[in-house]
Amino acid sequence: MSGRLNIDRIEKMASQKGRSFKILIVDDEPKILDVFREFCELTNSVEVDVAENGNDALTKIKDTEYDLVTMDLIMPEMAGVEAVAKIKDSRPYLPIIIITGNATEKLIHQAGIKGASSILYKPVMLEDFVDEVATTLERGNK
Repeated sequence: MSGRLNIDRIEKMASQKGRSFKILIVDDEPKILDVFREFCELTNSVEVDVAENGNDALTKIKDTEYDLVTMDLIMPEMAGVEAVAKIKDSRPYLPIIIITGNATEKLIHQAGIKGASSILYKPVMLEDFVDEVATTLERGNK
């Protein structure tokens, strides 16, 4: 039920903004991407783009103004911590939610130091994801 309420929160913010929110999901795990696809099917107030690694994310961020990024920490090619740091160098105000299943506390701490806004632990439930996205977007719109 609260997931539905949070969708309403996101839809209200998008209406006030006059456009849908653009979210970049960075993860190499298909199961996680399925959760995000399900989220997209619930509302037209969010446009989701997907990157499978940090390099791909950096390329997409150069070309598109996102409102939010979710980032896995352990991925091939470029680790999430390095990607968070590089994203924050070019877009310091872009909020980043870390989503991880097996990162060490040290790695999670490093991501926070580099500028991550919050963290979710895998397996991510849709309701928890929606709640965190809504809260993060609200913080960014104030």
